[in-house]
Amino acid sequence: MNYRTIFFVLMFFSFGLFTNGQDKSQPNTNSSFTNPLFHGDYPDPSILRDGEDYYLVHSSFYYYPGLLIWHSTDLINWEPVANALHTNVGSVWAPELTKYDDKYYIYFPADNKNYVITAENIEGPWTEPALIDISMIDPGHVVDEKGNRYLYFSSGSYVPLTDDGLTVAGDPVHSYDGWEIPREWSIECFCMEGPKLFKRGDYYYLTVAEGGTAGPATGHMVISARSKSPLGPWENSPYNPILRAESNKDQWWSVAHGTVFDDVEGNWFMMFHGYENGFYNMGRQTMLTPVEWTEDGWYKIPDNIDIAKPMVLPGKANVAQQPIKLSDDFSEDELNPQWKFFGGHDAERYEVKDNSIVINGKGHGIADCSPMLTIPADHAYTADVEVEIEGDAIGGLVLFYNQQASSGILADDTNILSNLRGWQFATEQNVIDRHVFLRLKSIDNTVDMYYSLDGKDWIKTENSFETSALHHNVLSGFLSLRIGLCSIGDGKVTFKNFQYQSLK
Repeated sequence: MNYRTIFFVLMFFSFGLFTNGQDKSQPNTNSSFTNPLFHGDYPDPSILRDGEDYYLVHSSFYYYPGLLIWHSTDLINWEPVANALHTNVGSVWAPELTKYDDKYYIYFPADNKNYVITAENIEGPWTEPALIDISMIDPGHVVDEKGNRYLYFSSGSYVPLTDDGLTVAGDPVHSYDGWEIPREWSIECFCMEGPKLFKRGDYYYLTVAEGGTAGPATGHMVISARSKSPLGPWENSPYNPILRAESNKDQWWSVAHGTVFDDVEGNWFMMFHGYENGFYNMGRQTMLTPVEWTEDGWYKIPDNIDIAKPMVLPGKANVAQQPIKLSDDFSEDELNPQWKFFGGHDAERYEVKDNSIVINGKGHGIADCSPMLTIPADHAYTADVEVEIEGDAIGGLVLFYNQQASSGILADDTNILSNLRGWQFATEQNVIDRHVFLRLKSIDNTVDMYYSLDGKDWIKTENSFETSALHHNVLSGFLSLRIGLCSIGDGKVTFKNFQYQSLK
């Protein structure tokens, strides 16, 4: 049974937007939506329209299985289709999802290499990653009128591809220098990246990001250029930057990495990402805006659009944003696609059975246990899970950025343990017997920790932690703070009834 079939029948996964953990939406006859489309860490979106269907993939970094593909028919509500990448090739950055001659391709960089995977069906099976002999990043696929295929990269260079799209067919050629950013602007770096290309009328359009993925709120921006050949020369848009945060008082920072595309009705949009002011630790969130065309053939953001306010979706009558629940009772025989293991996926390490997931212990602490992670969708929420300990294992519920930055509540056979930035100690001694319920309560980046013996009466520990600084500008890595289930040491940990609840 494939992912799409499994999750269509799950009522708790009503596959819509990552807005919050409970259903607060009402049908909206005006088809309005509010950014972001995907709340939480969904960076570098690459969107493909295939007839009336839309498919989307994001950077998956060290989270495996990777390259989760999403499907939508209305651009607003999305459901997971399949994880396309199961082999650990390192940190997966800005992918490119495309279709050529009835075959699907995902090009992506990982650890200073480039790979491609293919599938005859979007649901898979996807091939093992094939190495492409080039070290540049952020591949963007384009086809000329004769069917010749090229990959552009962040340097503004391209390489020709063989007809099957699996091999470089020539040397890199530099084609585009980017748009000159005024020196007085506050940016992280020039850092051109994320080339996305499409053809409309007589012109090929090249969309890139400049200014640095992170850094100052005003740095990352969307830049556009056009040419009558996909190989250049390129003319920069007079409307550059197409999109940019004006100041650090804006709600959305570092808005860029845009892909411009049309729908069946001829409406045009741009999918992009950005950080949220005050919640940088949530990562880069996927957003959408309409775009319009000028009489002289340039695209721009309409003057009446504010990406932080509700927008009408052109041509999409009676479409309403639907929330998604992250709760999981582990009632299926496969792992739900919301879950990723940090640092690689080992299917032999866990078993989903009897409304639970049993995970073998690994490592000596949170840093090296390869926790199973999911993406929180709210500024305020609770996350609960029931835990059973077997052998000399330690089980826990944590907030995890990377191996150097995590905190949470753990349990061994008799004690409740607090872990604060790697400092671990027994905060409640001799209070359990290998079975406990654990809770994290996060409100605007302050996190309290609780445990319960029956899942009803909750006891707050004396220890809390603060998470606002756990983000890329401090820790690097382009990651986000995620909810994790940890199985540490020798033994096994059984997790049951993971419950995620929005508090706002």
